[in-house]
Amino acid sequence: MKYSGMPACMWLLYRKSFQKALVMCFGKSHNEARQIMTHAKPRYREIIGRLPEFEKADRFKPNIVNCAILTSVFLSMDRRPTVEEATRYYELAMTNFSTRAFCRMGGKNKFKDKDIEGMKKTAALHAADRNPYSWNMDFLPYEDNSGYEARFTKCGICVLMKEYGLYDLVPAMCHLDYTMSELGGASDFVREFTLASGGPYCDCGYRKKSRI
Repeated sequence: MKYSGMPACMWLLYRKSFQKALVMCFGKSHNEARQIMTHAKPRYREIIGRLPEFEKADRFKPNIVNCAILTSVFLSMDRRPTVEEATRYYELAMTNFSTRAFCRMGGKNKFKDKDIEGMKKTAALHAADRNPYSWNMDFLPYEDNSGYEARFTKCGICVLMKEYGLYDLVPAMCHLDYTMSELGGASDFVREFTLASGGPYCDCGYRKKSRI
């Protein structure tokens, strides 16, 4: 994957929020946080450069790019964060203005025909069969029409973070699913298993919020 287009834009989009979160979550000074991000950028470019290009129809490229940013920051810190620290940090770093706007827009389209069709196409793609840094997913609509489950059997984040010795911190990224769903405003997120915690799959359930 080339450091251009989406990867370059994502770094510009999130650099400040990842830097600010270092101050808020780890007590870094503004200068220390800036230095960490300065060291993280070449690591990020190196990680991106090792990744294969994603297929055009693969909707999960942003997920692996976000993982590359987080990985580069953790590798540039003077100590390894705990899962709890990493979870709080990633949520704060990711939920900037752009992410909130993206979630609100996604919430407006949640459960509409276009959303359902996109989920079905993603499930049929099975991109991880060809790219280990992508995902394989099954689309399982709820029988009572209350929403659907996206069930993942292969996860690119697990693969990438394992390669860099950060596999135990994958749950920090998994937790963001709850936050993103809440920001969208259309669904309640439900989950029983994750691959990172030894489960048979990652179940991402989206139940329609009741309207009173």
